[in-house]
Amino acid sequence: MSISTPLTVGFVGLGHMGGPMAANLVKAGHRVRGYDLVAESLEAAEAAGVEPAASAADAATGADVVVTMLPAGRHVLALYRDEGLLAAAAPGTLFVDCSTIDVADARAAHEAAVAAGHQALDAPVSGGVAGAEAGTLTFMAGGGEAEFARAEPLLAVMGKKTVHCGGPGAGQAAKICNNMILGISMIAVSEAFVLGESLGLSHQALFDVASTASGQCWSLTSNCPVPGPVPASPANRDYRPGFAAPLMAKDLGLAADALRASGIDSAFGIEAAKRYAEYAAGAGATEDFSGIIREIRETITERNETAS
Repeated sequence: MSISTPLTVGFVGLGHMGGPMAANLVKAGHRVRGYDLVAESLEAAEAAGVEPAASAADAATGADVVVTMLPAGRHVLALYRDEGLLAAAAPGTLFVDCSTIDVADARAAHEAAVAAGHQALDAPVSGGVAGAEAGTLTFMAGGGEAEFARAEPLLAVMGKKTVHCGGPGAGQAAKICNNMILGISMIAVSEAFVLGESLGLSHQALFDVASTASGQCWSLTSNCPVPGPVPASPANRDYRPGFAAPLMAKDLGLAADALRASGIDSAFGIEAAKRYAEYAAGAGATEDFSGIIREIRETITERNETAS
């Protein structure tokens, strides 16, 4: 995809998601100056055409737009407030944070950027590494109309759908709600397959029915937790991510915190957060979130052995 007005983009965070996103901006004709603490990530981005910066602040210097893709809110706030990212940028720079962080942290980052004379947008993504590589991510944006309009052409390069969800923090709110649905549905789909196994139902038969009936959902049709029915699902690669279980645990933890803070009684959301936290701390540390089906099987086996 080519563009008529190339921009200079500072990109901080060039890991599994950020690296491909930055590469797609380069392919579209933008100048991207990137930084990552991990040397291998920076080298891979450089091979894709990203100009390596000496620091995060260096990446922001002279940029029209600064994109961040970082692990947690504390990293975003530290960069914005303490490590010179906002100070290094020219007045009026647009800061787009694509990390998945707490709504309160997103609003604090927005306030810090505005106080420093900049524009800001929180724009977390859905679609995983495959979506980042293919440029088919979905962006959930929170911020003003002007900021969204300014960011949208760049987001369109990296994704296939961009939704303006509301004011500051609204993008993060949409992300944690979406991933709560995803986490709960994956557990439900996994339990259904394990139940089907116990009843003598083949994986393919259950898939053929549920994928075209009322049980249809993304966790089934795109990320099926058993090998076979969906060839591209991580289940066919020994549950290599994909969307890693620790990331799902993180997102569900944010959702659980928001549920408690809002006083909402959501037994399924809280339970999903608990189960993914346990899974990610153990066997799921390096697996796709759909691998939780193996933990479900093991739990049932252990209960049956104890009962007998």
